[in-house]
Amino acid sequence: MEENMQQEPVAAEESEETKEVKAPRENREGKPAKKNYKKQAFKKFCQFCQDKSVIDFKDVAKLKRFIADGGKILPRRMTGTCAKHQREISTAIKRARVASLIPFKAD
Repeated sequence: MEENMQQEPVAAEESEETKEVKAPRENREGKPAKKNYKKQAFKKFCQFCQDKSVIDFKDVAKLKRFIADGGKILPRRMTGTCAKHQREISTAIKRARVASLIPFKAD
């Protein structure tokens, strides 16, 4: 029985050693666990509010700036437009797609 008791503390010591080994992996050598995203140095502004221009579904060149390569409509946080004009852009893009001026999906 004394032999069994001597073996158990050895197993406990091994687990403590493995805990010490795991600690540097979690810390990642001083680097933070989360990524630090840099804030933009400039504020995005609505192009349509500044220019006081009208959004038209027939103006394909202007609408293509607000469509991603895959054919999706880009969100406000990427384009910098205000909520009012973003709604108008999305309806204009949808109308241009139905009128087959802009493809629904990129080839």
